[in-house]
Amino acid sequence: MKKTLAYFLYTLLLSAIVCACSDDLDVQQVYSFDLVTMPVQKKIVQGESAEIRCQLIKEGDYQQAKFFIRYFQPDGIGELRMDDGTVFLPNDLYPLDKTTFRLYYTSHSTDQHVIDVYIEDNFGQVVQKTFSWQNDKGEEEETEEEE
Repeated sequence: MKKTLAYFLYTLLLSAIVCACSDDLDVQQVYSFDLVTMPVQKKIVQGESAEIRCQLIKEGDYQQAKFFIRYFQPDGIGELRMDDGTVFLPNDLYPLDKTTFRLYYTSHSTDQHVIDVYIEDNFGQVVQKTFSWQNDKGEEEETEEEE
């Protein structure tokens, strides 16, 4: 009788363990993120470069998450490059391997400049930031020097 009771209890315990196990492992892969920047200068002269200090802030960390950067320039003519020297072409997608980085925008015209920077992840999420500069011709400085 004791052996039968022991087998019954072992069977009951084993079935409870088997039923408690589940193949449905809940692993979160998609975390929201944002691009945070330091304040950027508002005026730029032709040939000058403006620095944009950036940090990618992630809500969580998933090792297989990959980030990409692209930009579009609706106004002005200029060049955007990464701190490692990579010169971006408008609307081309580039891998972003760092969470803290600097972008440098160089003006090539005397127009107003506007660029839209997009950060995307491999799950389809997109964060967009807009930067704009007014042309600073230096006229105020010249008139002050003439007086």
